[in-house]
Order: sequence, then C-alpha cells, then structure tokens
Amino acid sequence: MEEIYNKVLDRLRVLCSRREYCSSDMLKKAAEYLSGYGCEASEVPDTAASVLESLRRDKYVDDLRYASAFARDKASLSGWGRIKIGYALSAKGIGRDVISEALQSIDPEQADSRLVKMLLTKRKALEGDPQSRLKLLKFALGRGYSYEEVSRAISRLDIRNSGSDGTE
Repeated sequence: MEEIYNKVLDRLRVLCSRREYCSSDMLKKAAEYLSGYGCEASEVPDTAASVLESLRRDKYVDDLRYASAFARDKASLSGWGRIKIGYALSAKGIGRDVISEALQSIDPEQADSRLVKMLLTKRKALEGDPQSRLKLLKFALGRGYSYEEVSRAISRLDIRNSGSDGTE
C-alpha cells in the first residue's frame, strides 16, 4: 500500500509543479490514481485525503495561491468579472474568505479597462440595433460584472461616442 501511496504522491507532485491546482481537484485526482493503481475502494477516501494533506504540507497545493492565480487569469485573459470568478471558485469548493482575498488580487483599473474594450467590440457588432444598450448590459452582466460597473462603463462609452451609433 505504501508503494501505491508514493507512486500517486510523486505523480501528483509532478502535476502540481507544472501548474496550480486546488485542493478539490487534487483530491479527485488522488482518488482516481489510487483506484487505477488497485487500491481497495474502502481505503481510497482516507488515502486520498492523506495524499492531499502531504501535498498541502509540502506547499504543492495552496488554495489561496490557486484562487489568486485563477482570478488574475480569468480577469485579464478571459475578461471575466468578479462575480463570475467568485462563482467559479466557489464551485471548486474554495471557501468564501479565500475567494474574497483572491478577488483582491484583481487590478480594478485593468478590469475596468478590459470591460470597456469588450463593450466597444460588442457595440460595433450591434451597430444599428435599437436594443444595443440593453444587449451590451446583458452581455457584460453575463461576463460577471456588477450592474454598477457595467452602467458606468456604458455611460463612459456614451459620453465618448455620444450619438455615433444611434442609441441616444
């Protein structure tokens, strides 16, 4: 059994050295690998928890580090807002306090700038549509931005391009 434990632990260490993982992902992977190596089904949950604890102790897995990296990446690369990022992290089983701290790592000015760029691109696609303002609002809300953030950004676009697309 110790041989299987060490194989799984080594394999997961290699995965963790390549990218960040959260505790729930590593727990699932540990259980999968233990089952794949022939570990008895009754021993899998406890052994997987032990593997996860070892990974945490050796700093291979850190939910705050994972959540912060996830939040920064989704905000800057995918253009997600704080709300959508929070829900995604919550779905991964990460605690509210960790999520809250991770969301602090998002640069608000950069996120606002990203939102405005996305809205400009979307606005061009909706040119001439009488409901473009509503569609822009729904689009940005779907990306996980708050109503206040979206309203401010759309107002700034309207001021910058007042009347150029026929929405006002």
